[in-house]
Amino acid sequence: MLLHMAITKGAKKAHRQSLRKNAMNNKRKDAIRGALKGARLAPKGDKAALAAAYKAIDKALKSKLLKKNTAARRKAKVAKLLKPAK
Repeated sequence: MLLHMAITKGAKKAHRQSLRKNAMNNKRKDAIRGALKGARLAPKGDKAALAAAYKAIDKALKSKLLKKNTAARRKAKVAKLLKPAK
């Protein structure tokens, strides 16, 4: 739903940029959700699932989608979840 139309050339460009950024952010969020779900469903000690989750979290951190402590907390949680059973 479009409430206001961009009038100036700069406003139109800013709107295009925001749409592109929104699409990328949604893609990254979906990647994180998918990787974390894969980690939850993976058997204990699955290194591939751990690597996929770390990769998704690190990419989200790099693009400033997640803050540093949030990323660290999620990585720790995934590592604890996938720690091999003794």
